[in-house]
Amino acid sequence: MLRIASTPLARKLGAFVALSEAELSVLDKLHQRRRSIKAGRDLVHQGQPDRAAYILASGWVCSYKILPNGSRQIVDFQIPGDFLGLRSILLHISDHSIEPITNVEVSEVLSTDLLDAFSENPRLATAILWAASRDEAMVVEHLVNIGRRSAIERVAHFLLELSARLALVGMGSKTGFSWPLTQYHLADALGLSSVHVNRVLRQLREDGLVHVREGFVKFMNYDGLVELAEFDATYLEHKGPMLK
Repeated sequence: MLRIASTPLARKLGAFVALSEAELSVLDKLHQRRRSIKAGRDLVHQGQPDRAAYILASGWVCSYKILPNGSRQIVDFQIPGDFLGLRSILLHISDHSIEPITNVEVSEVLSTDLLDAFSENPRLATAILWAASRDEAMVVEHLVNIGRRSAIERVAHFLLELSARLALVGMGSKTGFSWPLTQYHLADALGLSSVHVNRVLRQLREDGLVHVREGFVKFMNYDGLVELAEFDATYLEHKGPMLK
């Protein structure tokens, strides 16, 4: 089970539940239906009836909604180890679209397979519920971002949150991380114009806090950025598995 134990999903869920060999075996089975999707080709369309969810194995995607005027609001970005479209299994329809930002590899999980796994492995179901609750907590923070934080606080908070998420699956740290996002992605996610995003990123760099360049985010003063954003990572962190 060494291979599945080292996957982003196992690392993420293992932070909450100390996964047994049997539970890792179930995760391995959930990864059997592999699909490769090219960047820019929607994996899920808003309004699409769906009986499957997906596990993102590699690459980055964004979840978004298109408004009647044609503008786009990015709801969130998903990274390896995240579930995609989990809500659609319960709602029987997708309430948003999912677009790969890079070429991605996903595992398709049928609703019957997921419900069977939950029934037979309640600890694993608890871990996935934790992951879904964590995602909901992030959406709350995103709402606060757009509604109450200034532009520079929004960008700083977003970068810190993304860093914590990537660190959990071994893809980031307090020194920085690689990413495929552009200023246009940030603008659509944070309710700003791309020009405003560019201005904020320049200010953060000139203030010696963070340097965002193509393909990489480098923290120059992590603690200073935390202070600026008033970032409290409680909704993302905990001290070791809660279930042994």
